Amino acid sequence: MTTQPEQILEDNLVKQLQQLGHHQVQLPDENALLSNLKSQLAKHNNTEFSDAEFKQVLNHLNKGSVFDKAKILRDKMQINKDDGSSEYIAFINQKQWCKNEFQVAQQITMEGEYKNRYDVTLLINGLPLVQVELKRRGLELKEAFNQTNRYQRHSYGAGQALFNYIQLFVISNGVNTKYYANNRKQSFKQTFFWADKENRNITNLTKFADAFLEPCHLSKMITKYIVLHESDKILMVLRPYQYYATEAIADRVKKGVKNGYIWHTTGSGKTLTSFKASQIMMELPEVHKVVFVVDRRDLDYQTTKEFNHFSEGSVDGTDNTNNLVKQFTDDTKLIVTTIQKLNTAINGSRYQSRMENLVDKRIIFIFDECHRSQFGDTHKAITNFFQNKQMFGFTGTPIFADNASKNDLGKRTTKDLFDDCLHKYVITDAIKDQNVLRFAIEYVGRYKQKNSNNELDIDTDHLVEDIDTKELLESEKRLTKIADYIINNHDRKTHGKTFTGMMCVSSVETLIKYYDILQKKKEAGEHNLKVATIFSYTANEEDKDANGAYGEFEGAMVVEPVATYGNIHTREVLDHYIGDYNKMFGTSYSTKDSKSFYNYYNDISKKVKSKEIDILLVVNMFLTGFDSKTLNTLYVDKNLQYHGLIQAFSRTNRILDEKKSHGNIVCFRNLKKNTDDAILLFSNKEAKEVILVEPYEQHLDKFHEALEKLLYLAPTVESVDNIIREDEQLAFVKAFRNLMRIKHILHGFADYKEEDLDLTAQTFEDYKSKYLDINDKVKNDRGKDKTSILDDVDFELELIHRDEVNVAYILTLLAQICETPDEEKKMAQKKSIIDTLSGEVQLRSKKELIEKFIDQNLPHIKDSDQVTDEFDKFIEVEKQNAFTKLVEEEKLKADITEKVISDYLFTNRTPIQSDVVETFETKPKLLQRKKLAQRVTDKMMGFVETFISGM
Repeated sequence: MTTQPEQILEDNLVKQLQQLGHHQVQLPDENALLSNLKSQLAKHNNTEFSDAEFKQVLNHLNKGSVFDKAKILRDKMQINKDDGSSEYIAFINQKQWCKNEFQVAQQITMEGEYKNRYDVTLLINGLPLVQVELKRRGLELKEAFNQTNRYQRHSYGAGQALFNYIQLFVISNGVNTKYYANNRKQSFKQTFFWADKENRNITNLTKFADAFLEPCHLSKMITKYIVLHESDKILMVLRPYQYYATEAIADRVKKGVKNGYIWHTTGSGKTLTSFKASQIMMELPEVHKVVFVVDRRDLDYQTTKEFNHFSEGSVDGTDNTNNLVKQFTDDTKLIVTTIQKLNTAINGSRYQSRMENLVDKRIIFIFDECHRSQFGDTHKAITNFFQNKQMFGFTGTPIFADNASKNDLGKRTTKDLFDDCLHKYVITDAIKDQNVLRFAIEYVGRYKQKNSNNELDIDTDHLVEDIDTKELLESEKRLTKIADYIINNHDRKTHGKTFTGMMCVSSVETLIKYYDILQKKKEAGEHNLKVATIFSYTANEEDKDANGAYGEFEGAMVVEPVATYGNIHTREVLDHYIGDYNKMFGTSYSTKDSKSFYNYYNDISKKVKSKEIDILLVVNMFLTGFDSKTLNTLYVDKNLQYHGLIQAFSRTNRILDEKKSHGNIVCFRNLKKNTDDAILLFSNKEAKEVILVEPYEQHLDKFHEALEKLLYLAPTVESVDNIIREDEQLAFVKAFRNLMRIKHILHGFADYKEEDLDLTAQTFEDYKSKYLDINDKVKNDRGKDKTSILDDVDFELELIHRDEVNVAYILTLLAQICETPDEEKKMAQKKSIIDTLSGEVQLRSKKELIEKFIDQNLPHIKDSDQVTDEFDKFIEVEKQNAFTKLVEEEKLKADITEKVISDYLFTNRTPIQSDVVETFETKPKLLQRKKLAQRVTDKMMGFVETFISGM
């Protein structure tokens, strides 16, 4: 036997869980589950329930969504007892989390749309709160993840829906083990390894169970470290490094008054960590207030919004200093404010009488991005005013002696200001855990090897005099070459504008030149990129921030812009550019007052995130503190170093999906040494291999290795049809998927050429078509009374989907056929279109329809301009015929069926069973209802996919 069967894995885990303190219980079905819940809840609350009383409990528990149930779990319930009295019961003890009842069950069977048996379920006080799904060694962990998603869809809502109380999932194949919150919206990328304090992952199932599934720790994770995200109505669980950081801060507050800082790399979720730390400290009786301090007004707004997302109404934003002082003097426990307002509150004479009572109060300060804001007089003022304070800093890039900037108070490091580092999670840890992406850095310049698309005569290394260097760096000739490079390569870098880009330059003066060049080229029809910009309108000397020390980051000028206008000309230029933005998006922003400029700032932020802006042109703004998962490319024409470099590069490396494989950094200056120095400072000398994506040539070698494996399994496209056994089909799917992933990465390099692949574009498309045939077969077989090892395989169709290949595109190709007199060419064009339909995920459902139009209607169309109109008429007839066929075959009421489909199109929510049942002329019998309703729902979805979606 070469692999460990799932049953042995499961039995061993259950034995281990019993040794850890979970009591085994046999719960074959829902009746047993309910009976056990009744006894366990009674035991936990030291009471007894009559049948009528327990019915009240079940009615209370059977309310709402997964999110609502998570709230019910954490609340108490009032029960009306049979004798007329009432009592409160708790479903889980949150304060003394070890004092709960812990059980483990195997193979509980639930029947919803389909019958499902769950591997291992952990119950607390009788409620199923943790689901463990196991796969035999050698199988992909993602298959277990997909299986839990199926359970959520098919059976968790069945009966009393108790399985919707699941808080955490654990998935394992014995060798790799991960956990995640019960959140249907997340992807496999939001699953986490548990780790020790030094960030060493605990992947083995036995060791994971010891560390994570021990009853007290598991209960603590559920009661303390799951966050209910109010705005999205989802559950979030903290990752191990967030847990350890929060525990370290709470421990330090309980044991003394020493300060400390948390070094967690950019993009690792510091806001969630700081929120949870704030929340826990707020509950400590010895703490008077918790103050979360940011250094820019936009972060004040952003953090307040984020904190209220996590817990509604937890923060009341401090719009002005007077409001801040009011919060300091009332019963507000958690305050979010800017460092500027805090400074005014403690130094302003008008607030002195109200603030002086706080001098000796125990106040905890948490400073966000403490590498930026804590090195001026403000830090000194805060420490002098509050005598009983305790200060904690969060940073992704601490200040060390090597990257410290000098001010009037001298060179000071993060340790000088905040004492010890309480927990560390550096960029290499985050990349290893797949919490952030690696960087693919391309240096564009003359020092590139010959025959590279990145060879461009824009370098200044040969110049000595600073004045000559500056003159050349800002010369129109150089900037135009760079603008042309961006225009020619932006589509490739962003995968056809699936993502967005940002460009940072050395000064406002240079930014203005770039913007004007790009705008002129747009007006000349050389590109259609949507370019936006924002900068502070003070006079900029030559890049004061080029050393990477942002200091009082320029975004801070948004707080009090009137005092810093200075250069009217620069402000007028910005107003002109904002006018371009207003025309582009139908807005009406300006720099006339701080509110309008601030709203412009926020609108740009939203539009970058929603991919409405292709390139955002900046000097310093947005290079730190700005998170956008849809941003994948940074163009750099600026001397960055140390924390400034890592912060700027990190704008591109947020995790999104399979299509976003890394962050692109395109440098128009030779920043190689600066990059190496920054990586060395913030990780270690071996870290380059972890942080940086391998060059084009190495990925090409990987592609050829993957191609060799594919051709071994399927030497020709036709041979794929002869792969009958499911395990062989699975091997083909994995081999082609790997080839597809590597090709996707290669396509992002400027040096990418089709001929380098040793695989023609047509052959790749043909293999892709076979790959999609297998995907279609798996989809069509789902729900039948059979299980397949392909059921839970992720085909990663987002790597194939191309928005530009749609019905409108196909109609353009059909119009070209009408204009072609040569019959042989017509046949070739038709074949090309059919091949395209087979290879595009979003068009496969329409393939048969379009083929019919080509065969029956297209030969009679003489004028290519009539193709679209004729196709619309054809579709309308076919749609009506298909609808009539659906209604007649399934014996449905036409008007109600039409309404159900219309409601689906309006809400984008799959019709619920009761609505579908109403469409039947004769209501199905109870036992048949679920099966028939699902069949009709599937047909409705197919109808929409074929005749409406994408038309």
